[in-house]
Amino acid sequence: MKILVVAATFAEVKGIYEHYDCPPAAFMQCPVFDILITGVGMTATAFALGKTLSADYQLVLNLGIAGSFDRSISLGSLVQVIEDEFSELGAQDKDSFLSLSELGFGKTTYACNYNAHHSLLNILPKVKGITVNMVHGNRTSIDSVVNRLHPATESMEGAAVFYACEQAALPCLQVRAISNYVEERNKESWKVGLAIQNLNQWAIEFLLNFTP
Repeated sequence: MKILVVAATFAEVKGIYEHYDCPPAAFMQCPVFDILITGVGMTATAFALGKTLSADYQLVLNLGIAGSFDRSISLGSLVQVIEDEFSELGAQDKDSFLSLSELGFGKTTYACNYNAHHSLLNILPKVKGITVNMVHGNRTSIDSVVNRLHPATESMEGAAVFYACEQAALPCLQVRAISNYVEERNKESWKVGLAIQNLNQWAIEFLLNFTP
């Protein structure tokens, strides 16, 4: 039984590859864990997981960077996303938005289903995230989604991982490092390098100390 580490890009988990002296393959197998690089976005993520998930895995660990709507969360710091929502899945009704669940066609919100206590998880703030096709960079759209869903973070893959794991009946955990605040696009203020560094340090320690 193994952990499956899931990330959208190699860059987000490069430190894990380097620590374990592994070649940068899109699917890399180690004795205790495997790493799957899905590609960016919910479609690529769902497809890759659909091909890879199996009963051989005891935990799926989704790692990546994220934007934060919450300015009290420091750039570079880590959070555990315990609830994630497909924020764009639904229909516009004039000035209102109807989610897929409100339309009666399914649900849009998925949750972490890994409940084991672990010291490295206990220190992380627990937050709600949204998963988007287009990251927010417009004041009007930012205000709209904050008022509607009250998210702390946004990514382009998180809810897709939760969804796939729910379908496969596998425990799943999502940990994100905050690379930027969600605002009008301002790359000069981003802390991508710091976020990735802190994320990989945390992940390596988690993998080294993980017990079923």
